[in-house]
Amino acid sequence: MKVLYCHPLHGAKARDAVAFVDVELNDHVRLYALRLVRQPDGAYRLYAPQAGTRRTATFSDPMAERLTALAVEAYEAANDR
Repeated sequence: MKVLYCHPLHGAKARDAVAFVDVELNDHVRLYALRLVRQPDGAYRLYAPQAGTRRTATFSDPMAERLTALAVEAYEAANDR
C-alpha cells in the first residue's frame, strides 16, 4: 500500500479537505482523488470521493486508519518542499 500522489490544498479550515491523495492498495487496485480531511479536533481522516451524494467506496476502521496515516505522511512531506 502506498501513496502515488498528494495534492495539498492551501487555505483549509477546520473540517475542510487539506489534500487530495491517490493511493495504490496493491498491484491490482488504485484509488484516486481521496480527500484528506482535518477534523475539528485536529485529527485527520481519509474519505473516498463521492458520486453525487453517495461515496464511491468505504473502508473498515483499520484500513481507514492505515490509509489516513499514509496520506498524512505524504501531506506533511509535500508541505515540507
